[in-house]
Formats: sequence, structure tokens, C-alpha cells
Amino acid sequence: MTKTEEPYGFWPSDWTAEDAASASCDFAELLAGHGGAFWIQYDPADARNTLWYWRDNQLRCLTPAGYSLRSRVYEYGGGAVCLTDEGVAFVNEADQQVYLQPLEAGAQPTALGPGGDRRYGDLRFDAKRQAVLAIEESHEEAAVTHRLVSLSLRNGARSVLVEGADFYAAPTLDSAGERLAWIAWQRPDQPWTATELWCAPYSADGRLGRAECIAGANGGESLQQPRFAPDGTLHCLSDRDGWWQPWLLQDGAWVPERRCARAAFDHAPAPWQLGTTSYLPLGNGDLLLTRIIDGYSLLFELKAGAQARPLATAFSRCRQLAADAHRYYCIAGSPGLTPAVLAIDRHDARVEVLAGGERPLPTAHLSHPQPFSFSSGSGEAAHAFFYPPTHATVQGPPDAGPPLVVFMHGGPTSASYPVFDARIQFWTQRGFAVADVNYRGSSGFGRAYRQRLHEAWGVVDVEDACAVVRCLALRGEIDPARTFIRGSSAGGYSALCALAADAGFAGGASLYGVSDPLALRRVTHKFEADYLDWLIGDPILDARRYRERTPLKNAAQIKVPVIFFQGGLDAVVLPEQTEAMVEALRARGIPVEHHLYAQERHGFRQAANLADALTRECEFYQRVLRR
Repeated sequence: MTKTEEPYGFWPSDWTAEDAASASCDFAELLAGHGGAFWIQYDPADARNTLWYWRDNQLRCLTPAGYSLRSRVYEYGGGAVCLTDEGVAFVNEADQQVYLQPLEAGAQPTALGPGGDRRYGDLRFDAKRQAVLAIEESHEEAAVTHRLVSLSLRNGARSVLVEGADFYAAPTLDSAGERLAWIAWQRPDQPWTATELWCAPYSADGRLGRAECIAGANGGESLQQPRFAPDGTLHCLSDRDGWWQPWLLQDGAWVPERRCARAAFDHAPAPWQLGTTSYLPLGNGDLLLTRIIDGYSLLFELKAGAQARPLATAFSRCRQLAADAHRYYCIAGSPGLTPAVLAIDRHDARVEVLAGGERPLPTAHLSHPQPFSFSSGSGEAAHAFFYPPTHATVQGPPDAGPPLVVFMHGGPTSASYPVFDARIQFWTQRGFAVADVNYRGSSGFGRAYRQRLHEAWGVVDVEDACAVVRCLALRGEIDPARTFIRGSSAGGYSALCALAADAGFAGGASLYGVSDPLALRRVTHKFEADYLDWLIGDPILDARRYRERTPLKNAAQIKVPVIFFQGGLDAVVLPEQTEAMVEALRARGIPVEHHLYAQERHGFRQAANLADALTRECEFYQRVLRR
């Protein structure tokens, strides 16, 4: 194809959809112990989560064939592994039960606990009582019930420690095993809107004593990640001053960590998953923590009487922290490397990459994120990362800027980070610019910014999607006549709302996106059962608001092509919801594509499907531009 054949030309890039899919390997659940470090690795080649053990510069996989580590508590899981005196305990993805596995090569896992229709997550080891603490999600009753339980390593006996609240998270023991702290919250709250911190002592007979609410009793405060320092001081992240920052219990009073109190930074993301570790009390008043600064999640060491020491400065997102006597560990991302597991020398801060950290693309072919803020709504600031195209493979009108793909992240109370994203590089390799938007309501920019989605979902996120296009057009970075919007899950809803608003986009993509909030509300799981009421309003009192913000009811207002991707086993956005949206658009003659992946759930995991969806989406946009 030559430039004279038609106004738009497309040439293949060396960076294929298969390359992008294979670069989607990731890590989670980092732990330190037994003389080394452990982590879960997700490999899209077989869609399994396996446990890896690094010690003495040797790395081996502990997970035998037929097992995969993944919790489905609250559907989003987390905390699927903990270390015990004899090895590891983990949650098996297939049956959601807890298994024990020794560290010897070839050792086979054995089931722990009573079985049944129960799920487990947020595992913690109780060394004093030789038990595994866990959040239990029971589907055996008429309603889904959550409890904090203990599973004995000696005989598998299960005992209920705490029950009565709608949700629990982060069971945490002090070093002596004499006090237990945890997070609890009640419907209709979400863990990023209002939670409580509880603590209870163990009695001499091993039973949990009277529980006391330490913080959050008055509401309006989100607490997460309670931690006991080695000296027994209880720490927790609280956003009562507007940012998730470390607080501690000192002389019976709940006080802010003075070295963080004056800094307007979040020290954690929104707790969608269990088992997050974004800070660690190290003893002697020292802290290892992350700070989210302009969308970058950076790692720091805080020592008493010293300035904060930046660590792993070549990386733009650090998460899942762990430590032993000689090293700090974290999972880290950067704009040019795949996710990596890092070991950081505590003395000289030297960084060693234990796994991952490959460079999939030459630096010259890499599009680097450019953070920027822009005005939206009534003069409020919103945030995004801009990725310019690296290859001029899309030819358009003379002197026109490149076409733009606007990424709307899921959640919606989540965030985008400036790390290597194989999908973004796939687009920039093909001549598209990308705007990865942290619209108002995203986490990482303080409580007030996060709360902007309250009863405003489908409005402020759409305003920000439109505003980012205007901003980039005024800067001369893109062609505003050739823009697309895409998103998965909640991001798919935002994309569909923007298309229904006739905001000037040439087309869009919804990956298992919400097209009917009320239908989602009727079938969604307990964790998100009240989320839509917070995001939009009461379905009866605010029925008009729902009508105005339901893409399915506003299908007549969508006038541009849309492509849909859906998992056949999705329990969050059911396939029927996407099918109804597709049929509504087809009935009006709108060009639509619909691709169903029968064995995928809410979020695609198989490499072949990831590559296929990316290829089809790109070809779809190219056909739209040729028209």
C-alpha cells in the first residue's frame, strides 16, 4: 500500500499483538522469609499463577502441575499465600481451599480446613498457635457471609475468630502473637470510603478476647493495612486528613506519623484486593513506604533523624513491600521494562533484579509516558499520561496530528501508572497516540479527588475524557477528528457513556464493560452490591439519573462504530448485558463487532485471547479511519 492509494495507510510493526500478550507477565504477593523471598508469578502463556522461591541466588518454582494460586474472596482476591514454619500455605484457584506445601523439591500440597463452598484470602500465619488466619467467604448460607477464621496446621480444625460485620480485611498479629488487629466495614460503605480498625488480645487459653474499635468508629475515614512494629506499636494507614498516611497508636492516642503528616501524598492505592503491602514499620521508628507523587508510586526509607532516602529510583511504580535483615524487596515497574521483583541492599541501596525486568522494546522504539494535568469540569484539575506515537504508520490529512486512543481505567476507583504497558506500546508502534487518564475519582490523588465520583459516575469521568482530547488538540499533539475511547469493566462504561454523549469520538471499544448499571446491580457480588448506589444514586429515588447514564437506554445517541469484547464466564458483567447493548446498536444500523471468549472471566488472562482482542481492536479502528 502506498500513500497515494487512499488517504489512510497502515504498515505492520515488529511489535505484534502476540509480543504484547507475552509481555503481560506480572508478579504479586511478595514475601520474605526462610532465608529468601517468595512471590506469585502470573504467566499468560498458561494463565496460571505459580509460586517462586529465591534463595542463595537460586530460583525455583514451588507450584506443581494442576495448581494455581489465586483467591476469589470479594471476587478480586488477594493474599493467596503466607509463609509458615514448615513451608507455605496457599489458596488454590480451582477449589478456593487452603493447601500446605513443604519447601522441599517435589513436595506435594495437602488440603487444610473443612472444604465446602467457601473461599479464603488474606492469609496470615499465627506462629504461636500454629494456624493460618484468613478471611473466609462462605456461599453455603442463603446470603454470602464473611468471617475472620483460624485454620489449625495440626489438625485442620476451623475456628471462627470474628464475625458480624459485612466485610473483613488484613488480619495482623503482633510479634508475640498476643494481639490481633483487623479492618472491618459495613454495607453500604466501600473499603475506600469508610472502614474501622479493630484490635483484640488473646487470652491465656488461646481464645480471642474482647475487641475494641481503635479508629473509624465515627465514619468518613478509610483505614487500611494495620501493621505491628517489632516493638508492638500498632500502625495503620488513614485518610482522615485527606491522604492515606501512616498513623500510630501512641500512649493510648491515635496520632499521625509526624514525618508524613505534612506531605500531601497517598501512601497506598485503593484497596481493591486483599494482601496489599505499601508500607512496613521496621522497628526503631523506621519505615519503608511508597508515596504516590503525580501518579508515580515511589519507594522511600524513613529513618529516625534522617531525611527520607529514595530507593530504586529507576522505577516508577513500587508495590508489595517486604524486608529481612539484609534486604528490602518490592515488585516494581518502569516505563521501559516489564514488571520486576527487586532486592535492595539495606546498607548501600544497591538494586538486584531477581525476576522480570526485561526490555521488550529498544529504547528508540519506546513511547515514554508524559505526565500532565488539565482543566476539566468547572475548572478542576484532572490528570493523565500522554504517550506520543513512535512510528508514523497512520497517514491522515496533510499537517494533521496523529490519531488518539483514550484509555479509561477500570475500577472506577482505581488508577493508571507510568509503567510499561504492552497494549499502549502496541498502539504507539502503529502511529496512534495514547492518553491514559486518571480521571477525577481515581485513587492516588487524595480523598477529595477520589470522592469526586460520588453520584457523579458517567459525568465527571466523561468530562475528563473530553477535556483531555481538547487539551492535547490545543497543544498540537493529536488530531481531534480522529480519536477513539476504550475501557474495560468500569472503564468500558465510561467509554460507552462518552460515545452516547456524542463527544466527537470516531469510535470506541468496550471490554466486558458495564452497559446497564441496574442490571449489574441486580446480579453483582456482595462486595460491590452497594457501589452503584454510591456512584450514581438510589435506583428508585434517582431513577431519572440512572436513565440518563445507562448506555443501553441511550444507544440511540451512539452514532459511531463500537467493538465489544466479553468473557463467557464473567460473573461481574454477565454476557447477556453486552449482548443486549450489541443488539441495540445493530438495530439502528451502527457498525458493531462483538467477540466472545467462552473460557474467560472478568478480565482476560489467556495469551491467545489477549493477542486476538488487541489485533481485532486495532483492525477495527483502522477500518473506521479508512472510512
